[in-house]
Formats: sequence, structure tokens, C-alpha cells
Amino acid sequence: MQHSCTNFVFMGIIRKTKAVNTVLQIFKGNNEAKSVVYLIDLLNDKMNKTTVYRILDRLERDGIIHSFNGKDGLKWYANCEDCSLSHHSDKHPHFQCTECDKVECLSVEIKIPSIKNHKVDSSDILLIGKCEACYV
Repeated sequence: MQHSCTNFVFMGIIRKTKAVNTVLQIFKGNNEAKSVVYLIDLLNDKMNKTTVYRILDRLERDGIIHSFNGKDGLKWYANCEDCSLSHHSDKHPHFQCTECDKVECLSVEIKIPSIKNHKVDSSDILLIGKCEACYV
């Protein structure tokens, strides 16, 4: 379950409780996307599911991580790049492998259309297929 988004940056906006630090350590220096199921399972002996969701929401709001929906409808989380409390800039497509379930942020540009009388805040584009390792 790997992911190739960029580096983790702690912005110091959020209060650093023990539970928050525990979740931050999972993402720190690690560019792999994590499914919410994986995170809840990993943290089940340290905190309950509600606390995990609350911390993930807070980290996303603060521009530290971003979320997207995977092929099975599961929510995935990955490190943000150049995001802040007031602006998320992670509007990029993701790829999920049907063989190994590897998830990647793609650094290809997809133009989000302008829609008259609408403001698009985010997009959720998921490409599904076989990754480089599984394709060969």
C-alpha cells in the first residue's frame, strides 16, 4: 500500500496531543498512502475509532494530509504538499493497482473545468489498473 506523494510537513497549527503525535508519526517521513481501515487497525490498541477519525479530519483541515476515495470506496490519506489551513493544493489524480492495491499520487496535470456560477474546491479522480510492477 504505497503512495508517492511528497514530504510530510508539520505546520504547528494543531495542538500536539499524544494521540495526534502517534498519528503524525505514521505519516512522517513516509510517502505511502494509508487506508482508513489500515489506520484504525494499526491504532486499535492506542485509541478508539472515533479518535482516529477526529484526528484525521483535523490533520486534513490543517493541510497536513489529504484524503481521497479508493476503488472500494475506502477513504485513503496521504501527506500534503504545499497545503495550509486555508488552502489545499493537492488537486491531483490517484492510481490504485487492482493486483497489489498499491495507491499512488500521480504528478500528471488534469485540468479541472471552470463551471459558470460554481466554485470547485476539490476533485477526486481515481485511475484504476495495474501498476508498473504488476503490469510486466
